[in-house]
Amino acid sequence: MKIALSTARAARAGIAAVALSSLMLVGACSNSSSGDTSSGGDASKDVTIGIVELNLSNPFFATLEKNTEAAATSKGWKVMKAEAKVPGDSATQVTAIENMINKGVKAIVLDPANPTALVDVVKKARDKGILVVTVNATLTPIDAADATFATDNEAAGELIGKWAKAVGPADPQIAMLDFDLSDGPSKGRHDGFLKGYGIADGDPLIVGTALTQGTVDTGQQQMESLLSAHPDINLVYTINEPTAHGAATAIKNLSKNPVTIVSVDGACSGVQDVKDGVIGATAMQFPSKMGTMAVDAIAAYLADGTKPQSGLNDSGSVLITDKPAPGLDSQDSTWGLANCWGEK
Repeated sequence: MKIALSTARAARAGIAAVALSSLMLVGACSNSSSGDTSSGGDASKDVTIGIVELNLSNPFFATLEKNTEAAATSKGWKVMKAEAKVPGDSATQVTAIENMINKGVKAIVLDPANPTALVDVVKKARDKGILVVTVNATLTPIDAADATFATDNEAAGELIGKWAKAVGPADPQIAMLDFDLSDGPSKGRHDGFLKGYGIADGDPLIVGTALTQGTVDTGQQQMESLLSAHPDINLVYTINEPTAHGAATAIKNLSKNPVTIVSVDGACSGVQDVKDGVIGATAMQFPSKMGTMAVDAIAAYLADGTKPQSGLNDSGSVLITDKPAPGLDSQDSTWGLANCWGEK
């Protein structure tokens, strides 16, 4: 999820999730050369692809870019890279893609900063015969790109919603800490949680909502405000694990009640919070798999022109909790720490 992080801890955790989206050119679009070996399809040392990512201070995006580049260079391809400055910096992404078109890349892997602002430049690339696939987030409409490889964020949100309904408080007073809901992953997680819990926006069980920046600091600040107005909050949905960690600090300082927190991400720091009892459950996503799926799709296209399946190709999500709910598949924090992403 496409959300920039603001503290030292946040720099070790990451989204969506939710929720998060922007870029900084590395030089004019940095070139990363590979060796001479190639594998798969039509790949060769003469092939160059573009990777346009979000802010790499977020380990989710750094993991996604690193794995995508490694998968590409293992095939003997060269890589042009660009990455995000601040959330929503679609203008820089547009410039990066235009540079890549001019350099004659064969394909572009894009993590879009904005679902609509990049549609025109992506069309320009596709009209030149360049395969454009998105990762982590989609364009609007989704078929503006050739394919998307990402977490089904609604499904991930539904996992934690179902868990919260089964394991959470019997008399819920729910708070929702979101990111900008015009962001696709954020809206998907939000809607999925509600669906999994069996309620809708405006339900009286939701006593407070707030928008965060997907960071530890804003999670704490907004949770403090919500607890001041609604001291009986006992269940908190959070857009990502840094927000959850900040919310937990506010709860520890201000709440007299036990509070259950759920989230989405699967960063190692977030899974550790599950192990430590800070987060009740989180839905783990797999940024490395997104990158591998994107590169495999490009290889097939270069081999014989076969395009990937249009729309969302789900990279999967797994519920991580040490308090399993009957009838709901999950893995514990030990499994989570063995399969998480980011700094351990």
